[in-house]
Amino acid sequence: MLGGIRMKEILFYPAIFEEFDGEYTVIFPDLDGCLTQGSGLEESYKMAFEVLGMTLTYLEEENREIPVPSNPKDIKLEGNQFVAIIEFKLQEYRKKYDSRAISKNCTIPRWMNVMALEKGLNFSQVLQEALMLKLDAPQKQNRI
Repeated sequence: MLGGIRMKEILFYPAIFEEFDGEYTVIFPDLDGCLTQGSGLEESYKMAFEVLGMTLTYLEEENREIPVPSNPKDIKLEGNQFVAIIEFKLQEYRKKYDSRAISKNCTIPRWMNVMALEKGLNFSQVLQEALMLKLDAPQKQNRI
């Protein structure tokens, strides 16, 4: 992508935190409109991760340019601002927030279909469990 980066599994973006009476405003200087706030530093950091994830996945889904993160040393701060690096893990974010069900069409032998129906198997559940094993992913509670 011209001037941008490809979505990687882990990205690191600098965020500007500014404190007012225990409340923090968080701005991502590299991402237009990517800002949030929270009560206290811990909540603000969590909110920063959330808004960064929403912004980056939106840009990816819309095939828009993902800006290169700034070097924290190059960010000019004012007053009581400070920079924190927010780590964004794409797969971790997707597992937490993107559990939308999608329909997949697959083909199996007729004899297998007959036996599975006789046993009352849920095809979606069986496919999900098999994929989790193949992907070496932890079993999720969200099953169809």
